[in-house]
Amino acid sequence: MKNLYIILVPVIVGISLGILITNNVVSDSVNNESLLTITRLMDNGSPILGNPNASITLVEFGDYQCTFCYKFHQNTLNDIQIIYIDTGKVNYVYRDFPLNGPSSILAAEASYCAGEQDKYWQYHNLIFKNWAGENTGWITMNLLMEFATQLNLDMPKFDSCMNMHKFYQRIIDNESFAKQIGVNATPSFLIFDDEELVRIIGAQKLERFQYVIDDLLSK
Repeated sequence: MKNLYIILVPVIVGISLGILITNNVVSDSVNNESLLTITRLMDNGSPILGNPNASITLVEFGDYQCTFCYKFHQNTLNDIQIIYIDTGKVNYVYRDFPLNGPSSILAAEASYCAGEQDKYWQYHNLIFKNWAGENTGWITMNLLMEFATQLNLDMPKFDSCMNMHKFYQRIIDNESFAKQIGVNATPSFLIFDDEELVRIIGAQKLERFQYVIDDLLSK
C-alpha cells in the first residue's frame, strides 16, 4: 500500500467514535456513528493480545497475503509489542479484510480454527512467518494442515472445523464491517482510547505509530 497517511477521528461522548476527517475534508463514507463504538471496533476479531484493560487499543484490518501486512508483522509489530503491548499500555486486535480472495479467507478460517484450541496467535504468526507473496498459490489446505501439525493441534478437531467452514461467515462479516467504516486498503489501523480515534493506513514506520500512541497516552 503506497501513499500512506493518517486520519484523525474525533470522539462523540467518549463512546461513539465520530466523523472521519482527512486533509481537512470531511468524508461521508461513514455516516452512522453507532458503527464506530469501541465494542463494535473490537468484536468479531482475534483474541485480544495484551492487557484487556489497557487504555489504548490498536485494531488492524489485514490480509494474510498482503505484502505490506507481512512487512508490518515482521518488523513494526514486534517493536510495538515490546514497547507498548507487553508493558500493558496497548492491546491489539487483528480483524480480517481478505482483499486477495479465497486463499486469504481460507488462511483466516484456519487461524480461528486454531483459536478454538487456544493457539490463534501462534497460528497467525506462523502464517505470516511463511508468507510467500500475493496470489502465488502458497496458501493451500495441505500447508494449513501442516501448520496445525507443527502446533500440535488436535487434528481431527481442526480438520472438522476447516471442512465445516465454521468461521467463514465471521470473516465475511469482518470484511463487510471494514467496508462500512471506510476501510479500503490493507493494512489499515485504528488506534483509539475512549475519547479519540486515529486511523493509519499502510505499513508505516514505528515512529508514526509511536507518535500517535504516545500522544494518546499523554492525554
